[in-house]
Amino acid sequence: MKWEKEKFYDFIIENKVIGFFDEPLELKSGRKSYFYVNWRNIAEDVYLIDKLSDFLISFVEKLGLIPDCFYGVPEGATKIGIITQYKWAKIQKNYNHGIYPLSMGRAKPKQHGDPKDRFFLGIPRGNVVILEDVTTTGSSLIQTINKLFDNNIKIIAAIGLTNRNEIRDDNKSVEEVLKDKDLKYYAMSNAIELLPKVYDLLKPGEKIARHIEDYFKKYGIKEIKFLKT
Repeated sequence: MKWEKEKFYDFIIENKVIGFFDEPLELKSGRKSYFYVNWRNIAEDVYLIDKLSDFLISFVEKLGLIPDCFYGVPEGATKIGIITQYKWAKIQKNYNHGIYPLSMGRAKPKQHGDPKDRFFLGIPRGNVVILEDVTTTGSSLIQTINKLFDNNIKIIAAIGLTNRNEIRDDNKSVEEVLKDKDLKYYAMSNAIELLPKVYDLLKPGEKIARHIEDYFKKYGIKEIKFLKT
């Protein structure tokens, strides 16, 4: 499968991964948002997550990455990490016993046992690509990366299914923070590109448009415009 961004964006929109609220929702970051990005419906459906893993593998191939292990940030990207790792390993020429780990992180550490087993069900090894479903301020992603680094695990890239394109409270983007760690972040989709497409389709109204424009003035890596002034 060849990576085609527009087909991936169509997949996102058709399956209502991104949309609008009539009233704002408070995010984990404390910010109040009139739009959502939620991959849960995809992760709960075998057919859809199979399609998503195909998109992800084609994206990784386009980037020229050759990972030994896909590892999903617990718990939002756990399923896509496991399924993509299984499918990726099966198509490799050197697929055999002991070569490709099947790794899963614990959302909460186990209170006893080997230190590594406290955090992992299957320890990531080799060249690791870390996956996140939705990137906002990147706190979960960065915590997971630090945990992997603490266990001397080599990460070759971080990939987000959707980047909300927001600036953190330290006025840095997630890309900038990871660059400081000598780690490249790639987004398969971006809110700034997706939101106008969804707005034109759903037409949620001027109120929501203004709120989201104001949101990106305050938190966005750049401003977004729905309405002509």
